[in-house]
Amino acid sequence: MILVTGGAGLLGKFLIKKLLENDEKVIAIFNKTALPNFNNPNLITEQCDILDVYALEDAMQNITEVYHCAGLVSFNPKDEKKLFSINVDGTANVVNAALNAGVKKFVHVSSVAAIGRIRPGELINEKMEWTPETSNSRYGYSKYLGEMEVWRGVAEGLDAVVINPSIILGPGNWNEGSTKIFKSVYDEFPWYTEGVSGFVDVEDVAAAMIALMKSDITAEKFIVSAENISYQHLFNMIAKAFNKKEASKKVTPFMAALTWRLESIKSKFTGSSPLLTKETVNTALTKVKYDNSKLLSALPNFEYQSLQKSIEKICSELQRN
Repeated sequence: MILVTGGAGLLGKFLIKKLLENDEKVIAIFNKTALPNFNNPNLITEQCDILDVYALEDAMQNITEVYHCAGLVSFNPKDEKKLFSINVDGTANVVNAALNAGVKKFVHVSSVAAIGRIRPGELINEKMEWTPETSNSRYGYSKYLGEMEVWRGVAEGLDAVVINPSIILGPGNWNEGSTKIFKSVYDEFPWYTEGVSGFVDVEDVAAAMIALMKSDITAEKFIVSAENISYQHLFNMIAKAFNKKEASKKVTPFMAALTWRLESIKSKFTGSSPLLTKETVNTALTKVKYDNSKLLSALPNFEYQSLQKSIEKICSELQRN
């Protein structure tokens, strides 16, 4: 039996889909958002909060493999306590339950943010360590500490692999997460930044996770990222796929700084979450490139999809939905 945490998230849903296609038996746990109906007898879904130690212990019975996808992505300062509770304490709970259940292998979804993005002129690889100077987000720090819980589990006898995906693109709810990028372009949002980041198709991340689980590899971490491109290039590819206008107005650092400050003031009066924060603005302006060679060397039969084709496919599916 395979356990997937965070089954209702974008990555969790695509991972479950691939596992079921491989005729695997899966238990998927979710907290508040229920999973879609896969209509497959090999899938059992259970509501389980990863902060509930006793519920986790029950869910982990007879499990041989664990994919830990559950986590919180937020750059809102108000969510800091929740970030560390879910991404650190929650991961510690899942690791402990896996150790107690004698799980054979564990794949943990971290983030490139856990390595640290602020490295001007450097190609970021898995050998680099997170430091306060190389990070621009509390989210990145929470994912780094979550990784530390996995390595602690490895030291206690758990066979585990950590993946560090870049920005994951997929046809999820376009009012949430990275899929909001597609909605912004569809609505012809005119602004762009010249920041650079890594991007990867959700299907590629799921495929890499399964390949690593089935391999003999353990106690290693891997950056999972298909291509490094600018946000402007990404926006333009999406606009072309949607047959929409390309973004034409460049965001300057001064304008970005002013905007996040105004959003912060606005959120204090309205009580709503700010559309932009200091962390999201800094991320959008940062030029960062990731080295994906370690994964390709470890999995010689694995290939990333072309980002251009991925975007065309995702836009088509979003329009159908």
